[in-house]
Amino acid sequence: MRIALLGAGGKMGCRLTNNLLLTDHDVRYVEVSEAGKTALTARGITPAPLEEAIENSDTVVLALPDNRIGNITAGLASKFRPGTMLMALDIAAPLAGVLPTRDDLVFFVTHPCHPSIFGDEESREARRDFFGFRARQNIVCCLMQGPEEAYTKGESLARALYAPVERSHRCTAMQMAILEPVLSETVLGTCLTVVREAMDEAIRLGVPAEAARDFLLGHIKVELGIVFQEFEGATFSDGALQAIEAAKKTIFKPDWKRVFDRESMMASIRQITGVA
Repeated sequence: MRIALLGAGGKMGCRLTNNLLLTDHDVRYVEVSEAGKTALTARGITPAPLEEAIENSDTVVLALPDNRIGNITAGLASKFRPGTMLMALDIAAPLAGVLPTRDDLVFFVTHPCHPSIFGDEESREARRDFFGFRARQNIVCCLMQGPEEAYTKGESLARALYAPVERSHRCTAMQMAILEPVLSETVLGTCLTVVREAMDEAIRLGVPAEAARDFLLGHIKVELGIVFQEFEGATFSDGALQAIEAAKKTIFKPDWKRVFDRESMMASIRQITGVA
């Protein structure tokens, strides 16, 4: 493929750049920030001019902040050749409708699942890899617009971008929105933030900090194993089940699952992308 990677020197962009350097794709690395240019120079890469990269590529990877994708692609709308694949790394901007209004473009979205907490990596480096790119991970993909045969092309590139990849899951746009922001950020991020606040409260009440952290992290592992049935006979004790059911009434509102309603999801996506 002839690829233009926009935002190649950013945090995510550098991870993708590292993987693309291992492929035989013809890649043009685009970066406008000085820090990003320095990161590319350290990798032996000379950043390419934006419009030149676009005009000479059949795939454009948008490693850009969600709230900037609309403005940037709008300014380039007439530069994309017919059939060009715009690959977004998050569903928010495409679902918010900020990509160019052109039926002759392909819109493909892919996002990493990140390494599973139940992974069995052998090296310490891989075990300490929280985002992926050293440890194995899975990905989700969506063809939002374009011919069916474009899916294979997009998935192949997605596997290269997020390597090493084990499984790739095909989802619809709304299914990807359910996964993120709702499942991973709205629900999981919120719950884990509350868990951290609970640990801090235990420390404030006098529990030694190291004891609180060790106790909590150990229980996170075993309780995740129970909840997700990762070992034989995985179950909470009767007392723990009673405590869980009683605490739900205090910690959660009865209608908390309304965050999965389409209206709530789209409100979150509009906020993320800056779309009124």
